[in-house]
Amino acid sequence: MTVNKWTAADVARKVIDNKELFILDVRNADAFEDWKIDGHKFEYLNIPYFELLDGVDEILDKVPTDKDVLVVCAKEGSSIMVAEMLSDAGREVAYLEGGMKSWSMYLEPIKVGDLKDGGELYQFVRLGKGCLSYMAISEGEAAIIDAVRFTEVFTNFAKEKGVEIKHVFDTHLHADHISGGRHIAAETGATYYLPPKDAEEVVFEYTALEDGLTVKLGASEIEVGALYSPGHTIGSTSFVIDSKYLLTGDILFIDSIGRPDLAGLAEDWVGDLRETLYKRYRELAEDLIVLPAHFMIIEELNEDGTVAKRLGDLFAENHGLNVEDEEVFRKMVTDGLPPQPNAYQEIRQVNMGKITPDNDEQTEMEIGPNRCAVR
Repeated sequence: MTVNKWTAADVARKVIDNKELFILDVRNADAFEDWKIDGHKFEYLNIPYFELLDGVDEILDKVPTDKDVLVVCAKEGSSIMVAEMLSDAGREVAYLEGGMKSWSMYLEPIKVGDLKDGGELYQFVRLGKGCLSYMAISEGEAAIIDAVRFTEVFTNFAKEKGVEIKHVFDTHLHADHISGGRHIAAETGATYYLPPKDAEEVVFEYTALEDGLTVKLGASEIEVGALYSPGHTIGSTSFVIDSKYLLTGDILFIDSIGRPDLAGLAEDWVGDLRETLYKRYRELAEDLIVLPAHFMIIEELNEDGTVAKRLGDLFAENHGLNVEDEEVFRKMVTDGLPPQPNAYQEIRQVNMGKITPDNDEQTEMEIGPNRCAVR
């Protein structure tokens, strides 16, 4: 039988289109338990490749013949070996090109909706890492919010759409992934914005993202002034686009809320986090569509692959928005938190401009799941 090669884009379509897939993951058990390819209708078998060095006969009865089978490893090599053994045993299988490394890097652009006067808003879904970036387009101009480090994805998309990138924003100084924001701005001549309260240690120039700032994008308008929203970081800032969409950064997610500890100041920032979630956001229109900078679980994806939900629905359904007792809330967001993101301190240093790792080092820093939330 032939061994097929699947790209991360091929797997992404399976996720977004809600298709069935059987994944044979040949990484070690701890790596699989920590982070895997999630899909609504995916099934899994985790057998470390070193247990298969003598052959795959003992697992053949566990590998289905009536659905697509994908073999996955960390970087590709082991999955090719196992896929070839399954093929020799008469099974039609595929392996993931580039392994989990490529899955971590892949971005899928999906249209969220229309803006007034012909504008559009796109969400770039990084399925393997849970990161969400945005591009608003109007009258030949574009603004990017929370871009990840794969800058060519955004610049190429802008070229395809025939628009000029004019503004690039980071809602806060990221600790879970490396920002591409200032690099896109440098390449395109766009203005790069960063909250000054998060930028006290940065070593590059930026434009202050402060209360009262309103940026016009063609016929659209990105409003920042009333949406200073600290808590995940002290400078965290939200955006309203066209009085319709609320981009919450890492403060509010669909099924969770932001954690306040990644700069080591959880006790100091927990009050800010509660005030943002329970006061600032409560003053906004409940019909705003929340667009966060991350998702944690596959169930947060809508049928079209986007991650978005009405603010009023989150007030009713998100547990983190319904903890009445302030002390209980404080303990929830400071005690028993999940592990911190991989290399988060080094990632902060990169995003400050203090260190400049090469591409392979950046990839290693970002390996693993998103851990920016309290759920």
